[in-house]
Parts: sequence; C-alpha cells; structure tokens
Amino acid sequence: MINLNETSESQVTEFILIGITNHPELHGALFVVFFLNYMAIVVGNMGLIIVTSIDSHLQTPMYFFLRHLAFVDLGYSTAIGPKMLVGFIEEKNIISYNGCAIQLVFFVIFIASELFILSAMAYDRYVAICKPLYYMIIMSDKICWLLVAVSYLYSTTISLLITIKLFTSSFCRSKVIRHFYCDGLSLLPIICSDTREIELIIIIVSAFNFVSSFPIILISYVFILVTILRMNSSEGRQKAFSTFGSHLIGVVIFYGTLVFMYLQPQSSHSFDADKIASVFYTLVIPMINPLIYSLRNKVVKGALKRLFKKMI
Repeated sequence: MINLNETSESQVTEFILIGITNHPELHGALFVVFFLNYMAIVVGNMGLIIVTSIDSHLQTPMYFFLRHLAFVDLGYSTAIGPKMLVGFIEEKNIISYNGCAIQLVFFVIFIASELFILSAMAYDRYVAICKPLYYMIIMSDKICWLLVAVSYLYSTTISLLITIKLFTSSFCRSKVIRHFYCDGLSLLPIICSDTREIELIIIIVSAFNFVSSFPIILISYVFILVTILRMNSSEGRQKAFSTFGSHLIGVVIFYGTLVFMYLQPQSSHSFDADKIASVFYTLVIPMINPLIYSLRNKVVKGALKRLFKKMI
C-alpha cells in the first residue's frame, strides 16, 4: 500500500542523502580513501592550472585547453567531494534545499563544459598533427577563447534550465535522495508532480551534448590515427600512439559512464549501478586526467621541474 505521509506534497526545506553505502561501519575507511582522492584531485589539477598559466613554454592552444579541462575537473569534483566527505562523519547526511539546487547548478555547468572542452582538445590535436602549417592561423587566441566561452555559456544555460524545472516541481514528503549528491536523475523519484517533461528535457539535452561533442572527438581521432599510420618514423609513430592512446582511454571512460547514466530511460536505472558510475566520472576521472593528459608529457614535466626550482 502507498503511505500517504510519504507521497503527499509538502514544503521541502532539506533533503537526506543516502550516500555511497548504507553500512556505517565502512564510513571511516571510505572517508580516508575519498579524502586522499580529493586531495589528489586538488593537487593535480591546481598544479596543472598554475604551471600552464605561468610557464612561458606552455602558452599554446593545447595547454590553454588543458588548463580549462583542469579547471572544470576541479570544479565538478569540488561541487561533490567536500559534501560527500562531510556525509561520512555526520550521523544524518542532510543537504539544504538551496544547497541541493546550488550543487546541481555547478555540477551540470562543469560536467557539460568538460564535454565540449574535450572536443575542442581533440580538434586542436587534429589541426596540430594533420594541418601543422595552418595551426597558428586556425587555432588563434580568439578562436580558443571563443570555443571556451561558448562552452561555459551553453553549459550555464542548460544547467539553469534543468535546475529551475526540477526545483519548481512539487516534492513529496519522502525527501530521501538515493545518491551521494544532488543529481537530476536522483531527484526525479521524489517529485510528486508529473516528471515526463523534465525527463524529456534531460534526455534531449544529454543526447544533444553527446551528438554535438563526441563525433568531433571521434572524427578528429580517426584523422589523427590515419596521419600517424602514414608517418615514416617509427619513433614518431610510437610517441604519437602513446599520447593518442592515453587521450582515448580518458575519453572512453568519461563518455561511457555519462551515456550509461543519462541516455537510458528513467525506468531502466539501477541506483547502485548509477552510484558506481557516478564515482568514476565525478571523482576518479578528475584524479587521473592530470596523469593522462599532462604528467606523461615531457614539456609539462620540464615546466614542473622549473617551477620547483624557483620555489626552492
């Protein structure tokens, strides 16, 4: 039978986050693991932002986009990580109504921006490898800033649209969110009003984000691969494949988890599986991206060494 106390509409002022696990005995260990994880995210991405901002050898379009990738990685992991850590040490993991809305706004802005920054990075590498003579003309400072500005503007627009649609809906008395952060999909089950419109908006926006960014990455990488295979130097091919393979791994993990989360019907969702996928793209990927995109790069390593020498 339906419990009327849980399904009738009410003025919600706060939500209860279930968190990653229902087993309190694991909270201590998980706090340590995710605290170290978040510290690695902050150090790795802040280090990348600083070194690409101040080192004169890294003032190229490639490192411009890397800097913004580090910024959005740090942004959405910070929107999620600190509150999740607090939840491990609090008896009741509560987030305010306004806090939930703010968390959702910033999370969507940064996660959507990453999609288009990754596609801009792929296009940048395509021009650098396949059209080297025209590189500085095509990837001018103006074009780079335009690509990034459009990404942030679009992401902010869809974030506000989704958040406003969700938080102008009527929530049920049951204010328990079966997730470790406020996500659009996790809020849908506790909305008492009709959710078909907002579900359709989320699916359309997610599908548009995917088809407008992933094909650019795919086509760019195909052309890059063809160009690499035509190289006469085996050493050049090996170096290019190493970078290409690392980038591809990062893109596949990121897009794979997002497709799993957002491009399936709401009825098909398993919240346990969603939480595992969410941990990957909110906390694991921002930690490994500095390794994938920069720390294997000799130029960045050289810049870090110069920075450490100045500090010493």
